[in-house]
Amino acid sequence: MTTTMTRPTPASSLRAVPPRPPRPGRVWLVVAALVPLAFLAVFFAWPVGALVARGFVTDGALDLSGFAEVFAKPRTWRIIGLTIAQATLGTALSVALGIPGAYLLYRTSFPGRGLVRALVTVPFVLPSVVVGVAFRSLLAAGGPLAFLRLDGTFAAIVLALVFFNYSVVVRTVGGMWARLDPRTVEAARSLGASPARAFLTVTLPALAPAVASAASVVFLFCATAFGVVLILGGIHFGTIETEIWVQTTQFLNLRAAAVLSVVQLVVGAAALAVAGRARSARERSLQLRAEHHRPLDPARDAVPLAVTAVVVLGLLTLPLANLLVRSFHTAAGWGLDNYRNLGTSSRALTVTVWEAMGNSLRVAVDATLLAVVLGVMVAVVVAQRPRSASGRRAVSLLDGLFMLPLGVSAVTVGFGFLITLNRPPLDLRSSMVLIPIAQAIVALPMVVRTVLPVLRAIDPRQREAAATLGAGPARVFATVDGPHLVRALGLAVGFAFAISLGEFGATSFLARPDRPTLPVVIFRLIGRPGAENFGMALAASVVLAVMTAGVMALAERLRIDRTGEW
Repeated sequence: MTTTMTRPTPASSLRAVPPRPPRPGRVWLVVAALVPLAFLAVFFAWPVGALVARGFVTDGALDLSGFAEVFAKPRTWRIIGLTIAQATLGTALSVALGIPGAYLLYRTSFPGRGLVRALVTVPFVLPSVVVGVAFRSLLAAGGPLAFLRLDGTFAAIVLALVFFNYSVVVRTVGGMWARLDPRTVEAARSLGASPARAFLTVTLPALAPAVASAASVVFLFCATAFGVVLILGGIHFGTIETEIWVQTTQFLNLRAAAVLSVVQLVVGAAALAVAGRARSARERSLQLRAEHHRPLDPARDAVPLAVTAVVVLGLLTLPLANLLVRSFHTAAGWGLDNYRNLGTSSRALTVTVWEAMGNSLRVAVDATLLAVVLGVMVAVVVAQRPRSASGRRAVSLLDGLFMLPLGVSAVTVGFGFLITLNRPPLDLRSSMVLIPIAQAIVALPMVVRTVLPVLRAIDPRQREAAATLGAGPARVFATVDGPHLVRALGLAVGFAFAISLGEFGATSFLARPDRPTLPVVIFRLIGRPGAENFGMALAASVVLAVMTAGVMALAERLRIDRTGEW
């Protein structure tokens, strides 16, 4: 009998190998990614792709004659030049005026700072038609600034664009400025650098990712502005956006509109690519930094204090205050007649303003629900941190895909709906469902960008620990992600609802004459002659502005989380 001797196993190898924590349900993540992707494919990629194809294809064959025809017109080059000029000037002024505001509102502390921050944010969420009417009432004949003769000028458009985008610069740059270590500037000053030199050589380079991020987003918003340009520019200062609308609704030249939409897509995609890279650099720079503030010193901070005061009081507050005051002025004097007329039909309208407001509210509820549900699903997926390089690339690609609606104008989306969703299997021309879908697409990127920073701040080890203890994917999400998600939902809902209330670009194509939304009604009123119509437009604009600002104020009040620029 032979005895086989076995070599003793080292004690170190007898140690129990800890099981690898199970990863939260991949199936749920796949579903959370596929549902929004399917929605985006049907209601964004298909309409926009079909619109682009109209510029390249005729009768099933490649045909570029439409491009040659459109670009042979001097009008086209003038419009492209005006679009780039207004976006460049609007961006430059927003950055130049926003940097002092960012310093004052985020680097220093003083009584009432929170109130001023909220006031600065209000213009960003106001409907474009409201801003157009506000500046028109301020600059047109009878307005307090009529003597400047800026009504209907390029300068008026640029000022309105700065009004819109000032808060983007303030909050984006300010959020990073608050986290800069003050000791670097103090060291430069101790070595003899003047305040200006210390800012230019130390602070500004450190703020470069935030400045680039803000500037690229502002350029995108300025290049795709529609309602403000249409109201303030008229026929003299059209841009690519307004020209698409004119070619479609007035000249019925769908091919020319398609070619211009391709141009707009190129501009938007380029700006969006720059914005994405700048945002990534800014997010990396913000990691693990605490905020630093110091009391406001009126002597030391005189320049930013003066610049910010002029901007807040003159550029942001004056148009809105004038809009409110002039809404009470009638042909017979001061009174409430303009508001009483909102309940009556006029020759310019097929419904009353209050009925249009009801339409807007119903559409906004549907659009908000759709945008928030889809946006949360996208944010949950994009917030994941895969270990593999391919997984990280997939998450990054998904993030970029759902930012695409930000780089494509709402006018293009609405136009695309008209030419694709008008036949089986999706013949929705006579359905009101098109409007909330279009508005949800417009609001979706903002919802994702509001929720995503909160979910990314969660330590992934919390999910792994919960899964190791036996929690299923649904329970992990409810107990770990859920409480953090609730912190951002208030603001996400507020942004989606406010965007839907004021959306005008896509809605101007899709709204039925018998069921218009409030922005469409305001545009109709201001386009008709007569003091009564203009007075009703002012009163309706005040109503819409109050509703939008009220929604955002409530969202800010319900908000728990304070991370990120929004």
